[in-house]
Amino acid sequence: MAGRRGRYYPAITPDVLLRAYSIGLFPMAESAEDPEIFWVEPEMRGILPLDDFHVSKSLEKAIRKKPFDIRFDTAFEEVIGMCAEPATDRPSTWINSTIRKLYTELHRMGHAHSVEAWDGDELVGGLYGVSLGAAFFGESMFSRRTNASKISLVHLVKRLKQKGFILLDTQFTTEHLKTFGAIDVPKDGYIKLLRDAVDTPHREF
Repeated sequence: MAGRRGRYYPAITPDVLLRAYSIGLFPMAESAEDPEIFWVEPEMRGILPLDDFHVSKSLEKAIRKKPFDIRFDTAFEEVIGMCAEPATDRPSTWINSTIRKLYTELHRMGHAHSVEAWDGDELVGGLYGVSLGAAFFGESMFSRRTNASKISLVHLVKRLKQKGFILLDTQFTTEHLKTFGAIDVPKDGYIKLLRDAVDTPHREF
């Protein structure tokens, strides 16, 4: 994980968190059990260009079958809770109790949002992130059914385009995100994109 980071101990507030996002920082924890958090400022930042978002033919075919009911902001606390759970492909998580509390408060303020994939009454996939100006900062996703998180991401991008967002931050790139068109941007270039997005009047999610 390239980038500067430093410990932050006592009372971080939602307003401090939003300020951090506005200048290119985001928080993480060493583990779910560690109550402390630290700020991360990557030298290379992952973004998903909204105009170059790519959906594979196989995923398009799966989406046409409408396997899930996609909802927004109906179960934010459940989504972040399930993102914090260990999974087969992710035996540990950086989402601790401090982060869960802060982002739940951001959600109540209208700055944190969830995209949810439901199978009947069961939440089976989704993601959450933070909105600020015309930027959306993706935080984490989970999947308990095939393609559930991928389809949630597709619906997130569709919604961001409809609402006039101009930046989708993924923090880092992964091979999974690269299949959708994610790229790495040097820190200086990212800050320019960030300023343009944050200085734009706040978009309703």
